Amino acid sequence: MPNKLEPHPDLPIDLPTAERIHAAVVHYGEQVVIDNAVALLRAKNAGKDFLLYAGGRHALGILEGAPALYWPELWGARALLYVWGETAAPYIVVGMNNQAWRVREMCAKVVLLRGLEVAPKLVRLTTDEVPRVRAAALHALAAQGTADHLATIVQRLRDPDKEVRRAAQQARDVLAKRWNLVVEQGQGIEQTHGTRHTHLSE
Repeated sequence: MPNKLEPHPDLPIDLPTAERIHAAVVHYGEQVVIDNAVALLRAKNAGKDFLLYAGGRHALGILEGAPALYWPELWGARALLYVWGETAAPYIVVGMNNQAWRVREMCAKVVLLRGLEVAPKLVRLTTDEVPRVRAAALHALAAQGTADHLATIVQRLRDPDKEVRRAAQQARDVLAKRWNLVVEQGQGIEQTHGTRHTHLSE
């Protein structure tokens, strides 16, 4: 193959993602890795070597001529599960609107892990056309939402996708625990403090 590439033997393209990103931090420094991850997420060039750190052997195929599609953007977002700086936050938020569902899903996972307060955007993603995006949004919303978001979560208990329904059940329970709410039969809730009782079973 004329396009066959031989990456530097020190590039850990066959290691798990976490180990590759750790190796990138050792090689480049943490801030450079963050900046390069953001560059990939923004569909910018971060250099061939960093693409291999971020994407592993799959990235090698792209460098040899396979279509890049959305993969570098996904790898940029995924890298931010393992390294983080607040400068990356706005780009994760923008990534929640990416046309590629895998990027939207990954950005929702980063939102959950990094505690980015973007509840309104998560509410919108709970109705995304792709079940995995809806599920990721539900988990993130449960971690930062208020009691007012429970109706959004309960609505997904009737989602046509089984995994989304499971995510909604888990999200409902997490939110109820955070806000000291008792989940009743029929998916309703009751506040255990104060005098106001709320039922969202209908």
